[in-house]
Amino acid sequence: MPIPVEIAAFSDEMTSWRRHLHAHPELGYKEFETSEFVARHLTEWGIPFERLTETGIVATLRAGDGKRAVALRADMDALPMEDQGDAPWSSTVPGVMHACGHDGHTATLLGAMKYLSQTRRFSGVVHAIFQPAEEGLAGAKSLLDAGLFEKFPADMVFGQHNDPLLPEGVMSVVKGPTMAASDRFSIKVAGKGGHAARPHHTVDPLIAGAQVALSLQTILSRRIDPLENGVISVTQFHAGTTGNVIPEVAELQGTARSLKPEVQDEFEKLIAEVAHNAAATMGAEVAVDFRRGYPPVINANAPTDFGMCAAIAVVGSDKVMTKRPPAMGGEDFAFLAQARPGCFARIGTTKPGEAAVPLHNPRYDFNDDVLPVGAAWFAEVVEKVLTPTSMSN
Repeated sequence: MPIPVEIAAFSDEMTSWRRHLHAHPELGYKEFETSEFVARHLTEWGIPFERLTETGIVATLRAGDGKRAVALRADMDALPMEDQGDAPWSSTVPGVMHACGHDGHTATLLGAMKYLSQTRRFSGVVHAIFQPAEEGLAGAKSLLDAGLFEKFPADMVFGQHNDPLLPEGVMSVVKGPTMAASDRFSIKVAGKGGHAARPHHTVDPLIAGAQVALSLQTILSRRIDPLENGVISVTQFHAGTTGNVIPEVAELQGTARSLKPEVQDEFEKLIAEVAHNAAATMGAEVAVDFRRGYPPVINANAPTDFGMCAAIAVVGSDKVMTKRPPAMGGEDFAFLAQARPGCFARIGTTKPGEAAVPLHNPRYDFNDDVLPVGAAWFAEVVEKVLTPTSMSN
C-alpha cells in the first residue's frame, strides 16, 4: 500500500504541527511546551496518556483482544544552536533550534497515533513514547529508569530518524548494528612546569600529551581486530597560558565509537592503558576518565523483518535499503533496543536536485513531504505486528 488515504488527508495538518514545533524548540528535559502540545492533541483524539517523567509522555491505544504490544518512539528535544534558516517557521528561541529533525519525529508519531485511533485496524496494544533529551542526555534511559516497560509492557520497539544522506522517501531498514556506541574520554597529563628556556628541568606535559594523542591512534590499527569497526578521535588539547612557560598540566578530550559492546569494553581498557604507557615514556603521569555514553543501536531480527516489510509496503521495494554500512553517530534509542527487541529505521529527506544539508547544521530544516511516509511506516508496522486473527487467516 502507498500512504493511507486517512494519513494523506491530514498531511497538511502534520506539516503545521511540525512547523509549530520548529518555531518553538526546547532543550533536553525542558520540553515543557512541546510536551503540552503533544498532550493537547492526544486529549483531542481521546487517546489516554501518562506523564512518565516531567516531560516524557507515553500514550496507549488498545484494539481487539490481541495480547501483543508494540512501542513506537519519537524524540522531542532540540539543540543549543542558532537557527540560520530564513523560513517563516524558523526558531523563535535564541540559541535553540531543531537541527536534528526531532520536530519532524514528534509530528510523525502524532500523525501515526491519530490514524491508528481512527482506524483501529490492529488487535493488541500500541504505546507511543514521546521521549525527552535524546541529544546527549540519555532521555531514553531516564524513561527506562522510571519503569517504562514495566508500566507499559511491549514485545517490540520501533523508532525512526530522518536522513538527509538519502533521497526523499528512500528508507533504510537494516539488521544488526546500525549506529555506534558513543563514549567520551578526558585525559589529564601531569608533568613538571618550568621556564621555556630550560626544558631539561621540566617534564613537559605538551610533549607527553602529544605522544598520548598519537599513541591512541594505534589502538584501532594494532590492538583491535581489523574486521571490527570503530573510531577514536582526540578533539581537544588544552595546555599553558603564556609563551615562555612550560605548564604543569595538559588536558585531552575526545570520543570513542564502536559497533559492538565487546569493542566498547576494549576501548575503555586500552585508552587508559595506552595513555599511561605513552605518558610514562616522557616521565609524566595521567588520569583517565572514560564516560560511557550511548550503546550501539543493534536492530534485532524479528522487529527488523516487520520494519522491512512495512517499508516495502509504504514506499516500494525499489526504495528500501536492507544493506547499508552502520553510521558512527550515536542514538539513545539503543537503550530501548537493549531492553526490548528493536528496529530503528532511517527515512531519506533530500529532494531531487537539491544539495543535502546535514543534520546538526544551523540551516537544517525537516522536509515536510516525508511526514506522511514516517507516519505510514509506524502505522504499517503496527498493523503487521498486531494483525487481527480474522485478517491473518
